[in-house]
Amino acid sequence: MANSLLKPYEALTAAAGDLTAMAELAAEDAAFEAEMEPALAKAEEQYSSFELQAMMSGKTDSANAIVTIKPGAGGTEACDWAEMLYRMYTRWAKDHDFEVEEQDLEPNQEAGIMSVTFKISGPYAYGYMQSEIGVHRLVRISPFGSGDTRQTSFAAVDVVPELDDTIEIVINEKELIMQTFSAGGPGGQHQNKTQSGVRLIHPSGVRAESRTERSQPKNYDNCIKLLKARLYAIEEQKRMGDIAQRYDAKGEIAFGSQIRSYVMQPYTLVREERDGIDVKNPAVMKVLDGDLDEFMHAYLRHMTAKRNKAAKK
Repeated sequence: MANSLLKPYEALTAAAGDLTAMAELAAEDAAFEAEMEPALAKAEEQYSSFELQAMMSGKTDSANAIVTIKPGAGGTEACDWAEMLYRMYTRWAKDHDFEVEEQDLEPNQEAGIMSVTFKISGPYAYGYMQSEIGVHRLVRISPFGSGDTRQTSFAAVDVVPELDDTIEIVINEKELIMQTFSAGGPGGQHQNKTQSGVRLIHPSGVRAESRTERSQPKNYDNCIKLLKARLYAIEEQKRMGDIAQRYDAKGEIAFGSQIRSYVMQPYTLVREERDGIDVKNPAVMKVLDGDLDEFMHAYLRHMTAKRNKAAKK
């Protein structure tokens, strides 16, 4: 996506030219100084956005993102927490003019969801969303129980890039284990009566599910795409040398494995738990409403600094 960097660069260059012209006019007439303030603020915002995109130089950073959320320790609490995360990412995506397409959703009978897979489409969606890979921890007073005891819930977020035609992943479909199931859930009589849901299991153990389409072939195609994306992501992480940190670390979705904590009682705070990323925000409800930029940006800057340091050795 060369245009994804070229267009912001051209806009930034134009903004710099406008600011230079305004500065020259302001030097002759102080009345132009008031016009410079909003123009300068806009240029700073453009520069920050361009700087972040420049940090995303990976082969798939500019791709769409396929996100999967699954609850961990915490029972119904964790299922509700997984749904809260789904809402958070959906709001973040829409605030940034990205499109969200649900690909698979398994509701929990009591509350929340057992799992969800959805696609976020837009320039550098994967580049931004890769900061969210890992276990997320919630601390709050349970809305499902009595009393004022705090409950801790966990959910795992996995993100893979949607592959385009320039990246080829070969899968021998004869080696895949295919399982079909009724999509179920509230509503949708057609889905309840037919085995339209599809689950594919790769010999490596990697799996993909899709149940949102009305036809089994379409769900099968969705599974193949998701399976290829996951296999590619795993191979890339192996190549980068941090497969244990990015994938195996999500093996246990419980205490000690979280990348971020969202605390609602006895105080409010969202805190990064990863070494080297010092970000805290007490406005937990604002973050849960999709205000994630400071966390994503801090992660990108941290990883860029880490790569630059490694390159100098």
